[in-house]
Amino acid sequence: MTTQPMPPAYCTHLDTPVGRLLLTADADGALTSLTVPGQKGGRTLQEDWRYDPGPFRAAAEQIAAYFAGDLKEFRLPLRATGTAFRQRVWDALDEVPYGATVTYGEIAARIGAPRAAVRAVGGAIGANPLLILRPCHRVIGANGSMTGYAGGLDRKVRLLTLEGALA
Repeated sequence: MTTQPMPPAYCTHLDTPVGRLLLTADADGALTSLTVPGQKGGRTLQEDWRYDPGPFRAAAEQIAAYFAGDLKEFRLPLRATGTAFRQRVWDALDEVPYGATVTYGEIAARIGAPRAAVRAVGGAIGANPLLILRPCHRVIGANGSMTGYAGGLDRKVRLLTLEGALA
């Protein structure tokens, strides 16, 4: 029995107000990651990835519109891999609207997890490979504090300010 080689991963860079992003996509063009500079746990360029901005045209247009204040909801194919629990958390993130914030406890409640699962929810949010596109920056501490963001708290504040969630 032979196994098929993994399809090539595509990548490109995109300059934005929060730094130069690294985007990756699978062979079908679904985005698999968006990494900001210095991101904790972020992806790094691999030599076997094919650098090609073509599959990322729609993403580039939508990200530019987002930073211009003209786009409030991304409509892009996303394909992040993670456990079933992480997928539930990430799906809940997708439901947090532009300009709104929620707490880790609220995300836990949305997925039907017990209050004791807040740390696990935080871990799943921290493992989100699609920063900005899957809005983990909209999750704040129970007391309203700016807590944990793999892309850095300064970026979290900039994104929330852009969206009007912070003055």
